[in-house]
Amino acid sequence: MTPTGFSVFNRKDRASVDTLRLLAVDMVEKAKSGHPGFPLGAAPMAYVLWTRFLKHDPQRPDWPDRDRFVLSAGHGSALLYAFLCLSGYGLTMDDLKNFRQWESLTPGHPERGVTPGVEATTGPLGHGLAMGVGLALAERNLAKRFNRPNFKLFDHHTYALVSDGDLMEGVGSEAASLAGNQGLGKLIYIYDSNDMTIEGHAGLTFSEDVRARFAAYNWHVSLVSDVGDLQSIKVALDKAKQETERPTLIICRTKLGAGSPKEDTPGAHGEPLGAEGLAATRAHYGYGDRGPFFVDERVAEHFKERAQAHVETRKKWEETLAEYEKKYPEEGRELKRRLLGSVPDSLAPDLKEAAKTVFAKDSQVATRVASGKVLNVLAKSLPELIGGSADLAPSNKTVIDGEEFLSALTPGGRNIHFGVREQGMGAILNGLALHGGFIPFGGTFLVFSDFVRPAVRLSALMSLKVVYVFTHDSVGVGEDGPTHQPVEHLAALRAMPNLLVLRPADAFETAAAWEVAVTHQGPSCLILSRQNLPVLTPEKYPHLHEGVFKGAYVLSEAPNQDPQAIVIASGSEVHLALAAQELLKDRLGVRVVSIPSWELFASQPPDYVEKVLPAKITKRLAVEAGRSLGYERFVGLNGKILSIDSFGHSAPAGVIFEKLGFTPDNVARLVDSLFE
Repeated sequence: MTPTGFSVFNRKDRASVDTLRLLAVDMVEKAKSGHPGFPLGAAPMAYVLWTRFLKHDPQRPDWPDRDRFVLSAGHGSALLYAFLCLSGYGLTMDDLKNFRQWESLTPGHPERGVTPGVEATTGPLGHGLAMGVGLALAERNLAKRFNRPNFKLFDHHTYALVSDGDLMEGVGSEAASLAGNQGLGKLIYIYDSNDMTIEGHAGLTFSEDVRARFAAYNWHVSLVSDVGDLQSIKVALDKAKQETERPTLIICRTKLGAGSPKEDTPGAHGEPLGAEGLAATRAHYGYGDRGPFFVDERVAEHFKERAQAHVETRKKWEETLAEYEKKYPEEGRELKRRLLGSVPDSLAPDLKEAAKTVFAKDSQVATRVASGKVLNVLAKSLPELIGGSADLAPSNKTVIDGEEFLSALTPGGRNIHFGVREQGMGAILNGLALHGGFIPFGGTFLVFSDFVRPAVRLSALMSLKVVYVFTHDSVGVGEDGPTHQPVEHLAALRAMPNLLVLRPADAFETAAAWEVAVTHQGPSCLILSRQNLPVLTPEKYPHLHEGVFKGAYVLSEAPNQDPQAIVIASGSEVHLALAAQELLKDRLGVRVVSIPSWELFASQPPDYVEKVLPAKITKRLAVEAGRSLGYERFVGLNGKILSIDSFGHSAPAGVIFEKLGFTPDNVARLVDSLFE
């Protein structure tokens, strides 16, 4: 088998493609683990995209108007690292040799923030495809907001390499469907169609007509039948850029492990070729007399030259930005602030005052309703807030009043209809955050956080400022029954590293929780009630605002200021704790601690933790309408936990709470039992 024609591309191009291939398989072989099959098959189309189309500057990987490239097939990371190394992104040959090793700049799958030039953490298939949709939405929205005649600050494309697995995963389907609906003309994906999976031929499970499917999604679809024909790939990409009203999928027929003894076999996917297989592969591409990690000087120089293609474009863009800031100073300041990811200094005091006005007449309000009101207050100060709900906006209260819904006709909208696509929504939110210039938010019921959880995990891995609004937070959902009543979900979310979980007790704690979320450098989850809850006024509870920022605080001290027991609660159960405190006040001093965020509380210094939960007070009760898992750390060996460690029931909310013991009388009884 010999490589096929390269048309107008020359021998240097062919040598460059083969260099990418062989560097990738050398990396896998040295690591004794990895995925050689994808780089061997996909290198030609990646090369054409990267060297002939991708607008980028290795000297400024954060250039705001660069094209975005996402390797959705993240298992092919060795191919991307080879390109980044040769293009001058700061990776050295030693970094390539350290592939998949401890604290390497070349981890097994691409990780944003670890490797210069990597736009997104990928590997969970389908998510890179879906994040690309968010990136494209971001570009279009910023162009509408900031571009002016003669000032085209945002005019870039989003590209991705996707695989059979990406198209099989549901999250990819969810996002692709929405992308077609949105008419994202600057979204271009190249599909590595090698018809092979780990278990065998893709036809075992994947026999659909992908071309017809994506055409039905309202995508422009083209086919490159021979990936060795670089000119055909270029023509397909040229046509994709000419398509302005639909996203594009370019189907490229490839061979997994092309040129290796494992070509077109499942074994090429995720295991090294072995010494003999590697030698045969090197010989196939005409490098049989060369050792590992060889790069011809002409190839190295060629990649350096291609990497310089857009340096002047970037410099011209910076000059245009400087002129823009002079002509449109207000917009320039807003853009600079948004790209830096900072919030206005006036945000905190303005929000506190606005909350007092908004909730002045409320004696009771559901925290989901309070959240909607706070969101609309924040939206006036934070034009970067953008988002919506997975078809539950009326229940989640996730609409910014007076703003358009994002669409092909209204690309500057700040509200998004995601449809019933929770995981797709989460991945698209990640894409919006990755682009820069936005604080994205998305809502659904807490019980459906299971659907969006993989995207939340990627938010946490990448430390993205994404706000997840999870409402209907307990068995208080009522008659909808156990399928819609979250029980284990709080514990599951709290188990995730680098995720901030906030379950406020009332409207004012909700306002503070939103302030925490939009200023926190990472993802946050707001856990909100369906049912109305009493409003805790700042006048009566002066430590409420600062207490939320610390994660837990003494909401109500024992009447005699000498507490004998502590009741710890979050969310709606805080009010049960307060009611029980009132029932016990004549004979027992009970301190009520509100704990809206375990993560924030865990970050406080030991002396503050001791102040809130003194070690000498061992009589402690935790109250939460969910799994008890984890509250042991707060109540200790002598404490008790009132929780729900089984699934819920279909009945009116009040009946469910009473039957499960979530009443003031039962809380008071359990406090009494601590002294028995």
